[in-house]
Amino acid sequence: MFKKQVLQNGLRIITAPMAGAKTATVLIAVAAGSKYETKQNNGIAHFLEHMFFKGTKKRPDTLAISEELDRVGGAYNAFTAEEYTGYWAKVDYKHLNLAFDVVSDIFLNSELEEKEIEREKGVIIEEINMYHDMPMRYVGILFNKLLYKDQPAGRMITGTKENITRLQRKDFLQYLQNYYVAENAVVCLAGNIQLSAVSCQLSAFSKNIRTGDFQPKQRTIEKQIKPKTLIFHKDSDQTHLCLGARGYSLFHPDKYALSVLGVLLGGMMSSRLWIVVRERQGLAYYVHTEVENQTDVGYLVSQAGVEHGKVEKAIKLILKEYQRMKDEKIGKKELQKVKDCIKGRMMLELESSDSMASFVCGQEILEKEILTPEQIFARIDQVSAEDIRRVANDIFQNKKLNLAVICPKKLKLQPVISLE
Repeated sequence: MFKKQVLQNGLRIITAPMAGAKTATVLIAVAAGSKYETKQNNGIAHFLEHMFFKGTKKRPDTLAISEELDRVGGAYNAFTAEEYTGYWAKVDYKHLNLAFDVVSDIFLNSELEEKEIEREKGVIIEEINMYHDMPMRYVGILFNKLLYKDQPAGRMITGTKENITRLQRKDFLQYLQNYYVAENAVVCLAGNIQLSAVSCQLSAFSKNIRTGDFQPKQRTIEKQIKPKTLIFHKDSDQTHLCLGARGYSLFHPDKYALSVLGVLLGGMMSSRLWIVVRERQGLAYYVHTEVENQTDVGYLVSQAGVEHGKVEKAIKLILKEYQRMKDEKIGKKELQKVKDCIKGRMMLELESSDSMASFVCGQEILEKEILTPEQIFARIDQVSAEDIRRVANDIFQNKKLNLAVICPKKLKLQPVISLE
C-alpha cells in the first residue's frame, strides 16, 4: 500500500497510491515543532510556517503563491504541532506537478524578508489573542501547561507575544539550518499519483534540500506525586474544564488499549460521558475525551463546557466514570462497538488523499515505521476487556490526575479531584 524510499542524503520519499482517487496530495514535513524550541525562541517553528507563504524568488509574494493553486481549485495550508511541521497542497490529480512545484518552492526557497517578518508579527500576536479569547481552545493549552510546566511540551505552539516581538531574521535562518535538512524531512505523495509527472521535480528537490545534522529535542520530564489543579480566571458564559491523567507515549505497548478506553469514555455520541454528563444530567452541550500520544509522553483528557454553578457536579461525574473503568469489566458488546467505531472512522478519514498523506507521513516522522490500517486494526482487535481495566487502574490514580479550568473570578472554585 505504501512505498518508502530513503535517498543517499537521508531524505525519505513515501508514496501512497489510492485506487479510484480523483485527487492527489503533496505533503512535505520536518521533525520540528514547539518541542524543538528553547524558552527563548518558543514560537519560532510556527512563525516560520507563516513565513513560508510570504514569497520566493519564483513567486515573490503571498498573492503569487496562492493564485496558482486557487486557479485550479486546490486546497493548501500548513500546520505546526509539538513534534513536526508540514506543508501541503491537495489538487485534482492532473495538477500534481503544480502542487509539488509550489510546496517544494516555499519549502526550499522562501525569502524570509525582514519587512515581511515584522509585518507577520502583528498577525501572530492577533492569533495568540484569538486563542486567549477562545476558552474552549485555551483550556487545552492550560492542561498542557499544567502537565509539563516550563518545558517545551508545556509551552504554547504559537509562542509568547514577547518572543514573537523580538525574533529576527537570523533566528529563522538558524532554525532552518538546525532542522530543515534532508535527513529530518519526509516527502509524501498520496492519492491518484503518477510519479512520472513529478520525477524531475523530486530529483531537483532532493538535490537542493539542505544537508547536515539536525538538533535533537529536549526530552520531556514527567514528575507528579499528587493531583494538580490550574484555575485561570476569565469572564465567560460557561466554565470550561479539562480533567485527565498522564498516559502513554507512541512507543508504549498499551497505547492501543488506551485509545479504546478514550473512545469508550468520550469519543462518540453513545460514549459513557456523553450519556451521563449531557443526556442524563443536561450539564453540557459538549463533552468528549481525547487520547494524546507523543514520542515521549501521553495523556487522556476529558473536556466539557458547563454552567458555572455545576462545575463540581460535572467533575464528580467524570471521576465516577473513571472509577467505573477501574472497578467494572467492560462487556463484550460495548467493547466491540468501540473497536468498530475506531476502525470505521479511520476508513472514512482515509478516503481523502490529504488524510492519507497525514496518516502516512505522521507515522514516519514520529515513529519511523508505517503501519497499514489493517495492521492497526489487528492491534485494536487484540485489546481485551482485561487490558482496558488494567490500563484504567494504571492511569486513573490520584497522583496522575490533572484539572485545568477557565472560569470567572467570582466563582471562587476549589474543586476536589480524587478517585474513590
